[in-house]
Amino acid sequence: MNPQKLVWFVPLLPLFGFAFNVFIGTAILRAARKRGEGAEKLVRLLVGLVACGTVGASAVISWILFLHVRETHVALEALLGFDWISVGSGHLQVVAQHKLVVDRLTAVMILVVTNVGFLIHVYSTGYMAGEPRYARYFAYLNLFTGFMLILVMAGNLLLMFVGWEGVGLCSYLLISFWYEKLDNAKAGMKAFITNRVGDFAFMIGVMLLFVYIGSITGTWTVDFGELKHAIGQAHKANMIDGGVMTAVGILLFIGATGKSAQIPLYTWLPDAMAGPTPVSALIHAATMVTAGVYMVARMNFVYAMAPWAMGVVALVGAATALFAGTIAVTQNDIKKVLAYSTVSQLGFMFMGVGVGAWAAGIFHLMTHAFFKACLFLGSGSVIHGMHHEQDIRKMGGLWHKIPLVGACFLVGTLSMGGPLAGMFSKEAIMAKVYEHDRLVWLMLVATAFLTPFY
Repeated sequence: MNPQKLVWFVPLLPLFGFAFNVFIGTAILRAARKRGEGAEKLVRLLVGLVACGTVGASAVISWILFLHVRETHVALEALLGFDWISVGSGHLQVVAQHKLVVDRLTAVMILVVTNVGFLIHVYSTGYMAGEPRYARYFAYLNLFTGFMLILVMAGNLLLMFVGWEGVGLCSYLLISFWYEKLDNAKAGMKAFITNRVGDFAFMIGVMLLFVYIGSITGTWTVDFGELKHAIGQAHKANMIDGGVMTAVGILLFIGATGKSAQIPLYTWLPDAMAGPTPVSALIHAATMVTAGVYMVARMNFVYAMAPWAMGVVALVGAATALFAGTIAVTQNDIKKVLAYSTVSQLGFMFMGVGVGAWAAGIFHLMTHAFFKACLFLGSGSVIHGMHHEQDIRKMGGLWHKIPLVGACFLVGTLSMGGPLAGMFSKEAIMAKVYEHDRLVWLMLVATAFLTPFY
């Protein structure tokens, strides 16, 4: 089959899983509960198979697309047969299309989302086995995965913003999943409102970029490829105003600070631990919190015209990395240690893209996704084994009780703060930072020492 025909299946399969479980799974699970334990177990198996199977199939297709793009170096595009938004006529014609793109950047991101997401879905079938709202949980998890895929595969800023807002909605639904406890409901609301603050600035940045580039070049578009070409042509003609591009870059980055929990909008992420542990793993490992890093890398053609904005990204990233690392050292809750660790590692990623090391930033995004998912899922097993105790001061000698979890935790720890995968991606970032600013490099060295300590 032509790989281009498979592109739409990547996000649509998880969205089908959502539709099945929200409209059918919840109803038949409710009916099966009245029939007895055997019928309920059968329906739970069906719900889990659909949820995991759709994401697993999406992962297989993602590998096919990745290998095709790697071999041909040609981006794949998939258009739906109608325009989404059409504005104006004649010389002012703006069309936003339902277009998904799989280029080299997207190919890496869909592998991260689908492969990590599949493993978390499978883990959830055991972790949430006794949950009364089992089908609803998997419906939300599938929806989360679908929106993450739309975010990274979108061919224009507006469709990207649909995925951007979609993951914000799903994080609210999943963080406050056990809403019977007031603290959980508050945590979900805090995440939702904090992200809206950043998203407001993000929208202003998108509109400013659209109007500015349209007015100076006559190209009224939100398509990434067309924007990149228009900005390149305007730069050659010395038409670009550095002040406007700096404003656009900073406004977009404010949106990224909300999604990716950077100073000052980082406070929602540790509270997000109120949700089920697999949700924490998906939020921290896949594209929810790394969406800001992906966005900056995707909009590299804007930031290349705004060195001051790149400086802000790098400085905030470095400050967040060190600041969050010091907070992680003081935490006693096993999940909050990992939460502040994520904030710190995101600072590393922003530091990378802020100094122009786009590939290194995305490399660390990918390695972090796998080792942080490993650590979060390991912490879930520890919490289960400790009968929902999360205070690390009450833990010790667990290696002999749960050796497999201990081995997985060791691999995750060595990857984040030792000689495995995370070391190589951090090293790539730090090498580039060393060329730019020795003082900031020393901040990252200090943070790198804090990581294995906590």
